[in-house]
Parts: sequence; structure tokens; C-alpha cells
Amino acid sequence: MSEIGYDLRVRIRCGQTRVLGPGKVQLLRAIEQTGSISAAARQLEMSYRRAWLLVEAMNRDFREPLVTRHIGGAAGGGANVTPFGHTVLETYARLETDLREQLDARAAVFAPLLNQACADRSP
Repeated sequence: MSEIGYDLRVRIRCGQTRVLGPGKVQLLRAIEQTGSISAAARQLEMSYRRAWLLVEAMNRDFREPLVTRHIGGAAGGGANVTPFGHTVLETYARLETDLREQLDARAAVFAPLLNQACADRSP
């Protein structure tokens, strides 16, 4: 019998507005890694405008900015995830881990409900 699995995508909402989810977390991690919104956008194969709009939305939706930007100059521009942004990322990761642990413990309840053809299917 195949192992019972699940897909989990944690999205944090404020009302109906999604303020944080897998895509925004991925963008924050890429900014953290590259030090640049533009480089992060390239790495994630998204337009700079889309990345910039997502950063603007996150900075607006949280009580403190998650990303700070530095405009050009001799050293060039750049962006950094703020200490508050790191707190948000750590909190999201802990929540995701806790939820996965709970799902791991409970996913098997579906085994008796699945038909044999599904249960025998390889992943």
C-alpha cells in the first residue's frame, strides 16, 4: 500500500488579503541570498516589477517593513530583509513545521477511506 501523503500550502491572510505565503517567502529568501530585488526576481524567473510590487505589499501589510531598499550610488543599489522580516520568516517556518507534524500524525486516517486501486498506486 502506498504511503498516504498530502500537500500543504500555508497562506496567512488579513481578511481576504493574502499577506504571506510560499511565493512571498521564496522571494524574501531570494532577496536575503542575493541582496537585491532585481537579482531575486531573476533567480525566481519573475519580472522585477512583480517582485517590487510584492515587496511593497508585504511592507505595507506588516506593522514594520520586511525589506529595505538602497538606491544606487557608487556602491550600487540593493535590498535587505530586515530583522523584523527575519522574525516573520522564522515564525512562518515554525508554523509550517508544526502543521506538517500534525498532518504527518493524522494523514493515515484516510487509508481506510481510499479504494484499493488508489491505495496500491505508486507515488
